[in-house]
Amino acid sequence: MKRCRTTMIGGTAVIAGLLAIAGPANAADRAQPTPAQPHHPTPHQISEQLPEAPDLAGRWIADGNLQVAVTTTQAAQRVRQAGATPKLVTRSQQQLNTLLAKVDKLARADRSGRLQSWGIDPASNKVVVKARGAYGALRGLGDGVRVVPTSTDFRQQAGDVNPGDPWWPGSETYCSVGFPATDAQGNKHFLTAGHCTNDANQPAYGESGQRNRLGTSNAGGARSVNAREGDMGVVAVTETGWTISPAVNTWGQPALTLTGSAEAIVGDTVCHSGNTAPNFECGRVTAVNQSINYGTVVIDGLTTTTACSQGGDSGGAWLRGDRAVGLHSGGNSTCTPNEDNSIFQPVNEALAKWNLTLLTGDPGDPDEEAPTTPGNLRSTGTTSSSVSLAWDASTDNTGVTGYDVYTGGSLATSVAGTSATVTGLSADTAYTFTVQAKDAAGNKSQPSSAVTARTQPGSTGGRTFSNGTDYPIRDFQTTVSAVRSTASGRATSPLQVTVEGNHTCLEDLNISLVSPSGRWYYLQRYGGSTCHALPSSKTYSVPATENAAGTWTLRIGDNGPGDSGTLTNWSITL
Repeated sequence: MKRCRTTMIGGTAVIAGLLAIAGPANAADRAQPTPAQPHHPTPHQISEQLPEAPDLAGRWIADGNLQVAVTTTQAAQRVRQAGATPKLVTRSQQQLNTLLAKVDKLARADRSGRLQSWGIDPASNKVVVKARGAYGALRGLGDGVRVVPTSTDFRQQAGDVNPGDPWWPGSETYCSVGFPATDAQGNKHFLTAGHCTNDANQPAYGESGQRNRLGTSNAGGARSVNAREGDMGVVAVTETGWTISPAVNTWGQPALTLTGSAEAIVGDTVCHSGNTAPNFECGRVTAVNQSINYGTVVIDGLTTTTACSQGGDSGGAWLRGDRAVGLHSGGNSTCTPNEDNSIFQPVNEALAKWNLTLLTGDPGDPDEEAPTTPGNLRSTGTTSSSVSLAWDASTDNTGVTGYDVYTGGSLATSVAGTSATVTGLSADTAYTFTVQAKDAAGNKSQPSSAVTARTQPGSTGGRTFSNGTDYPIRDFQTTVSAVRSTASGRATSPLQVTVEGNHTCLEDLNISLVSPSGRWYYLQRYGGSTCHALPSSKTYSVPATENAAGTWTLRIGDNGPGDSGTLTNWSITL
């Protein structure tokens, strides 16, 4: 496959990857197609054949399989027959939509600026709201709404000039080219972010300093949206010497050629191409159809991902393999692993709004070649609850986009580089790990050779035991979670108890620890006039004189109305 580059023709710069001087394809350079091999349908193919229905309540991808929320046994049977995995839930899609409408109404009236995002999470069968600090306005909506504390701020991104494939809206800082498209008359355009195209009839340039004009942004004033409807805009490519191409710049990896568009599903691996180093980044879709509060504007229908991004990436191309899925909207300019770092606008909505047709090309032979197997998997460090791993990079004919790390047969984490840290492990326990590489076409390597590593004993010299089962925290009820200690001798004093989860009002909670002897230790007592959110992780020191062995029980009593939460994990170091 040809690599993208920037070319000068008659003094006119060509934006490599999506704006390029067209030339005849050399058929001799293409390999002859080979017959496609039989294969099992992908999760996306299964999803396309499974129509929406009142007894289905969302779908997502986990461990390479399509998962579908169902509310009836009949729906479960249909889902199994289609080749997906049903998950029985209590709330229908209509009930979730009703809850979301109530949350959205409260969010529209909010003036505190503490809400970051809100939308339906099909895996938990709840509406998830991310908020900075406690948010009592959601009390009374029941346990179908879960508030997750966050400390980050989403921003629509702009940035300084860097070498690459930028475009400039007038005299402003650059944005990124999204996807090429044509209208019914065959005129050339490219899609990008609405907040990059907000000025009507603004000259668009392919070089800084208002040089090398390529066309006009938001021609006529009706080809840009940056509001509740979405974050999307159109640039008309009108100047002599400029044309559009379906070849995507993957910044040093072999180029991808667009073959079509698609809708992203939670759990998808997606990649984006933008102007700011490292330019081409991949991650996992964490949520779809989310309402995002950027501080200056709230936008509905956006998708969040774990991939990193920076200022200047706005408007850039998001892809699932060789299919267009979105236009970069914004995110955190600092990246936190496995968090919501980047946001995109679904591209199909933009194509439909302006009746545009995505420009696609012939990708040549389908990529069915898997990456090579990761080599030399090794442990580079351990704690009482984590193991750090590293391995030698795989290679691939079209480029490796990431690695999946497995603990036993279960997916532990997915990363873009050649190292990872697996957390949430039990102390003084041996774990076996393998790694698989994957490429943009979804091909996976063979698993690496296994490596076994043992976590360290607890930092106090004792041992750490944990329970990672999710338990809901409901009004006027007590949540009970137990761990079984096999440690011998006396427990170290003070004990260290770490509670992980979320709840909208810490002051409503009584949190206590019950030892194997039956003695109670209070960690948190109910009381207070102002609600504060339960921290996502809080550690308590508990002076105690106890034998270590036996069953230790954590009890959380919710003594107030209108708040809800979840205990996601707790551990005790003895």
